[in-house]
Amino acid sequence: MLWACILFPQLALDTVLRERDDPDSPLVLIAGPSQRRVLQAVNAAAARLGLRAGQTLTAARALADGFACVETDPARIEQVQQLLAAWAYRFSGQVSLHYPRALLLEVGSSLQLFGPWPSFEVRLRQELGALGLRQRIVLATNPVAARMLANGHDGLAVTRPEETRAALASMPVGRVGLPTEAAEAFARMGLRRLGEVLALPRDALARRFAADVQLHLDQLLGLRSLGLDFHRPPDRFEARLELNFDVESHQALLFPLRRLVNDLAAFLAGRDCGVQRFELYLEHADGPDTRLKVGLLAAERDAAMLFELARGRLEPLRIPAPVRNLRLLAEDLPPFVPQHRALFEPRAQQAQPWEQLRERLRARLGDEAVKGLRAEADPRPECAWQLAEQGAQGAVTIAPGSRPGWLLAEPQVLPQAGLRLLGQAERIESGWWDGGDVRRDYYCIETRDGLRGWAYHDLARPGPLWLQGWFA
Repeated sequence: MLWACILFPQLALDTVLRERDDPDSPLVLIAGPSQRRVLQAVNAAAARLGLRAGQTLTAARALADGFACVETDPARIEQVQQLLAAWAYRFSGQVSLHYPRALLLEVGSSLQLFGPWPSFEVRLRQELGALGLRQRIVLATNPVAARMLANGHDGLAVTRPEETRAALASMPVGRVGLPTEAAEAFARMGLRRLGEVLALPRDALARRFAADVQLHLDQLLGLRSLGLDFHRPPDRFEARLELNFDVESHQALLFPLRRLVNDLAAFLAGRDCGVQRFELYLEHADGPDTRLKVGLLAAERDAAMLFELARGRLEPLRIPAPVRNLRLLAEDLPPFVPQHRALFEPRAQQAQPWEQLRERLRARLGDEAVKGLRAEADPRPECAWQLAEQGAQGAVTIAPGSRPGWLLAEPQVLPQAGLRLLGQAERIESGWWDGGDVRRDYYCIETRDGLRGWAYHDLARPGPLWLQGWFA
């Protein structure tokens, strides 16, 4: 087995930065009692002002000005960790959050699907970068070794037990997860590297140190296994973003909306499903939340498409009051069936599949503005097609090319000059039961310009040809 550890060294800070549209502005995370506020983390812009983690807020304000302060939110960090576990579930069935700020994935069984480890690692980094999270990734032969090696390495890949042991041997004793008392005792003994500790006799270690020290050393070397609780993605997605200030315009809501939708898409990909409807809640300081429903005719999980649909529903909405927070809830998560495409797709890159165009039209124009057609068991053309919901099946099946795609609202007299009749006549006699009796001979025609149409002679009233519709 091979285990990958993805460590997020700045998870608390990245959790805040990914939700802001000004991540390059000076920002610090603060925590502690009101009498002594302490900087927990600073971004690069704040560090250039001379601020650093561990300073008191009072000292930081005396040193610099013009930086934003955000309270550390453990609940929000936990929410992001659960999202990351759901995202990682697409790559491995064994995903664990055993260690804080880290993901453990068993990837040995996934390499045949996602390719060799170097390309697999590149994909992980790209997707995490798109989520706005910095990371360190290490591959080792057991989960404990992978996690501890991530304390001092990034990009390390050791695929054999002896390589894992050699990499661990060079690690400082204080950075391999040993209890603090044991690490300090080893330091007083002059043992700086883990290899020096592993060279000691086991019985001597057992006499001087508690049992959990030897247990941890054995787990590092893969001699004993670590019991892990594996993640199982939930059956619903819910995420909430607190905005920096009260928002009154649609434009200012687009950035947090995109972040929520990107998180939803990552969740759906990890769970290998789609979403058919979700709800966006605009939370106001005063008054009830404004609820915006987004429904699709088929399950989708493309982030760009979901964002366009949500944006199309949001922009026509009149916001009744300033928005304090955004919340997205998705509970209808059916299986996702990707579209089948030919190997050599003739469609231009700029063109858009009908399913996506249909959903964008519904979002822009309203659900009732886009309808489908259903074939009815009536031979009269004006009665054979009825408006229906998209995807509804008709009572009969129409052979392709036998009826025109564009049926005129009212038949029009067609001059016969320059017309050519194609094939034999098709006689339609029907409608005697409802007072709409017709007796017609239909012909496929072609004009001198090459247009193909569908026209008839009315047998009850002999006269000119009447044009009923045009073929595509």
